[in-house]
Amino acid sequence: MKSKEEDEMTFWDHLEALRWMLMRCAVVLVALMIAVFLAKEWVFTAIFAPKSSSFFVYHWIDKLGALFYIHSLRIVPFNLNLVNFQLTGQFMTHLSVAFWLGLILSFPYFFYELWRFISPALYASERRPVVWTFMAGAILFFIGVSISYIIIFPVAVHFFYMYQISPDIKNLISLSSYISLFTTTLISIGAVFELPILVYLLSRLGILKRSFMRKYRRHAIVVIFIIAGIITPADPFTMLAVCLPLVLLYEASIYVCKK
Repeated sequence: MKSKEEDEMTFWDHLEALRWMLMRCAVVLVALMIAVFLAKEWVFTAIFAPKSSSFFVYHWIDKLGALFYIHSLRIVPFNLNLVNFQLTGQFMTHLSVAFWLGLILSFPYFFYELWRFISPALYASERRPVVWTFMAGAILFFIGVSISYIIIFPVAVHFFYMYQISPDIKNLISLSSYISLFTTTLISIGAVFELPILVYLLSRLGILKRSFMRKYRRHAIVVIFIIAGIITPADPFTMLAVCLPLVLLYEASIYVCKK
């Protein structure tokens, strides 16, 4: 049952609770931004690691290419040299990375604060499913971010850097474009991994049915392969590296969807 305190809370009490929740979230975000900002050397060493063929993922891909005689998987040694065209470019990039990584690291706390805000309004029988939903959401987000950093982002960096429409055109990669690809890839893939949670919530509201997702499974897989074909080189390994997690996510979404 709902608590007596919850029954007595007015609209302004809820508004005050929301204000304090947002303030606590802002404090945590700023604290993590400062921590990331101060750890500049470690952070940017990790971020810049995929711009060189010495990155461990490229060694794995190259070994797979040698093992299965797939020429397109062989990694030619390379080192992407970043350039900065603006006077304030490096400092603003430093601030941008601190914000986005601070935001990513803050997500578990945001989920916790959101749970604290809505839990008094829930019945006891409703709280356990909601707790698991928030925990699963945080875990899936970080799984998506990890897969993005370890596989998808390095593959994208290598493909776009090595791609040429003419040998007369040399690729000069700006710092801002590299960081933009990094943050966009991590956050977008992390958000995509929230698909099972979204499907679960929509199914609880009666908007989405398991039968519907099963009916259009083939269509969804075709769309996934089309998207993977657009954003990755046309070789089996890289397409599989992108498609497999997305297909598994779709299957997991079918499983969590109510009948």
